[in-house]
Amino acid sequence: MSLKSNLHNLKEKYKGTKMAPAFNALHTFLYLPNETTHGGTHIKVADDLKRTMNTVIMSLIPCLIFGMFNAGYQHYLALGEISQATGFFDSVFWSWDNLVIGLWKVLPLVIVSYGVGLAIEFVFAVIKGHEVEEGYLVTGMLVPLIVPVDTPLWMLAVAVAFGVVIGKEVFGGTGMNILNPALTIRAFLFFAYPTWMSGDKVWVHGAVARDKAIAAGENLDAISGETILGSLAQGKEITYSVWDMFTGLIPGSVGETSAVLILLGGLFLIFTKIGSWRIMLSSVLGALVMGLIFNGVVDAGWIGEGSKFYGLMSTEFWHHLLIGGFAFGTVFMATDPVTASQTNKGKWIYGFLIGFISILIRVFNPAYPEGVMLAILLMNVFAPTIDHYVVQGNVKRRMKRLKAKTA
Repeated sequence: MSLKSNLHNLKEKYKGTKMAPAFNALHTFLYLPNETTHGGTHIKVADDLKRTMNTVIMSLIPCLIFGMFNAGYQHYLALGEISQATGFFDSVFWSWDNLVIGLWKVLPLVIVSYGVGLAIEFVFAVIKGHEVEEGYLVTGMLVPLIVPVDTPLWMLAVAVAFGVVIGKEVFGGTGMNILNPALTIRAFLFFAYPTWMSGDKVWVHGAVARDKAIAAGENLDAISGETILGSLAQGKEITYSVWDMFTGLIPGSVGETSAVLILLGGLFLIFTKIGSWRIMLSSVLGALVMGLIFNGVVDAGWIGEGSKFYGLMSTEFWHHLLIGGFAFGTVFMATDPVTASQTNKGKWIYGFLIGFISILIRVFNPAYPEGVMLAILLMNVFAPTIDHYVVQGNVKRRMKRLKAKTA
């Protein structure tokens, strides 16, 4: 008997029981749902939630694979076994050693993210008696891509449990949450375990453990892997080129470093009509405007080199698009259809404010120079308000036109 037949028999056996949602979810995950609507008018389309989630995951896979390579590359770079001059296409970068390090460190993050998150989703589906939605398929992939490579697995498990329960299930599950679940998880990690989410040691595999060994008296060289944002926030000179920033050969969260792969993923989402190009474009415009304002302040001499804000303020305005998690957040999280604005005009306002506030927080918060996470969460809260006023504005304009015609 085939696997499909066995699953179908189990599905029928537990139909109407509390365990039905769990078996239905497993059957739907592996095969297409066989339910059809009966009677009434309904929309016939080729896609569904499962296909939509799978499409987003496909756009994230290149970032995941590159993140694995980069984890190994940054590790060996910090150890001094390779030099920063090593080119993108150099055989050292594409060696199996780099990939092995990445697989060893990143895959457990993916497994824990999916394992804990889906287990909680199944439990809530059984308790509440509703079907398991596919919404966490994307969240489960996003989470390991937005955390440092050396994040302890137990810490990630606690954060995922908090994010899924508090950020999603208490609101009613997929489609009902007001905050992006992946960013809720990242925010919990940052505020609960700040020393593991910032600084110059957490972004490179082995840096924390090696520093502890040095503190214990072992004769080893310390590993430092400070991000570009961290260096600029402290007024330090950066040694990475624009090409490094664009390709992603820089320290950072697992999947957030490669601007070129994020750009390709964004274009793919726009082509498949899953990601909103209005939100992406307006976010970029908002960031560029804020960056230009800060550059103008520096050029006018209002902020000198002695200021703690000078490093990030004086950064070329368009460089802000290539460093930190701005590009990743703009493409994959600001465009979340559940928590983003729904109206076309609202998307322009929502996206522009995300970009504008991201750079504002990045410059004025040296303790946490990555502002895109907080900016998106803030605008998630205000997205319904933006849509409300956009709709009300449209209603008022139509009423004025109606009065003008009847006058």
